[in-house]
Formats: sequence, structure tokens, C-alpha cells
Amino acid sequence: MLKLSTKGQYGVRAMFELAKNYQKGPLTIKEISERQDVSVAYLEQLLNKLRKSRLIKSQKGPGGGYIINKKPEEISIGMILNALEGPVTIAQCLVPGDRGCNRVEGCVARLLWKSLGEKIENFLGTISLNDLIKEEVKITG
Repeated sequence: MLKLSTKGQYGVRAMFELAKNYQKGPLTIKEISERQDVSVAYLEQLLNKLRKSRLIKSQKGPGGGYIINKKPEEISIGMILNALEGPVTIAQCLVPGDRGCNRVEGCVARLLWKSLGEKIENFLGTISLNDLIKEEVKITG
């Protein structure tokens, strides 16, 4: 089973909150935490990684918090997941520098996993935060 870690899940949810607040001002970590039911301590780690990857920026002082660095339609889910988790790697043999398998050269299964990973990354690159906002409108009316 392919499974996304909580890092990726919660990171997308935090970015979603920031995208919904785009051009309305910063959100505090506490506001994001309450809206998405994610602990402040865990969010601090995620937001720090997202800030280092320049997807968000922080503003200090009264009225400060976090804002996204681009328009919601310019930030893909793939960008967020790559910042938090790194590139999609379906099998251990695709990890750069990994020597765990002696069949790497010429292995047809490896080619399959590589192709699948590329398709997943391409798909995630086509979905933006703005797309998620539109979906929420459909769901909530």
C-alpha cells in the first residue's frame, strides 16, 4: 500500500488554510492548528520546512503569522509534498545512492516503479491549492 506520511497530509492542510486566507493577511500558527486540528508543535516543524523551501513566509510582530509566497494557483500539491517529503520514491531501489538491490541494472520492475513515480509526481504537479479551494466550495456549497 502506498501511504502518504502525516508530514505530507498535514502540510497540505496547512497550506490549504494559508491559501484560503490569501491576500487577507497572515494566519497565526494557532489559527492553522485550530482550523486543521494539528498540534502547534508539529505545525512548527512543517511550516519551518515550507518556509525554507520558500513556499511561505513568516511575518513577525503583532498581526504577524504566515502567508503563502505565491498565488494559490501557482502552488501545486507536488511542490508542497516535495518540500516536506522529497521526491516520490515508490521503491527503495530508486533512492539515489542506495545499494540495497544487486539487480538495479536492467531490472524491468525498477523501470515500472520509476515510471509510476514519475506519473504520480506529474499528476501532483497539476493540482494547485486553488483547485482544493474550488473543491471545498463544491463540498460545502
